[in-house]
Amino acid sequence: MVHVLSSRILLHPTDPERSRTFYGEALGLAVYREFGTGPERGTVYFLGGGFLEVSGRSESPPSPGLQLWLQVPDARAAHAELVERGVEVTRPPLKEPWGLIEMWMVDPDGVRIVVVEVPGDHPMRFRPGI
Repeated sequence: MVHVLSSRILLHPTDPERSRTFYGEALGLAVYREFGTGPERGTVYFLGGGFLEVSGRSESPPSPGLQLWLQVPDARAAHAELVERGVEVTRPPLKEPWGLIEMWMVDPDGVRIVVVEVPGDHPMRFRPGI
């Protein structure tokens, strides 16, 4: 097994400034670090236990299979905050049959983002046998 010290998602948007505005200002993600200069400079954002790096530029949007899963403590509060910031939410928070509360949006390149609340009584909150 490879000993992994850190990890991040690398996103090469079609319009780096537009994506930095979306992730940094609209979503309000905190910056971990920045590097380089110019429009293709890199910005790494905190994503809870991981990181999202927005850097470089791509001629085409990322694959439709790329999706981000962001867990928050309160999906309804996150919804209100995001709408107030002007983020277009494609589906408001709803409790799914599997018990999670999920809200959906897309980034400027069409990357689907699900914002998830894990209710206190959900099995994800418990570790069997412990």
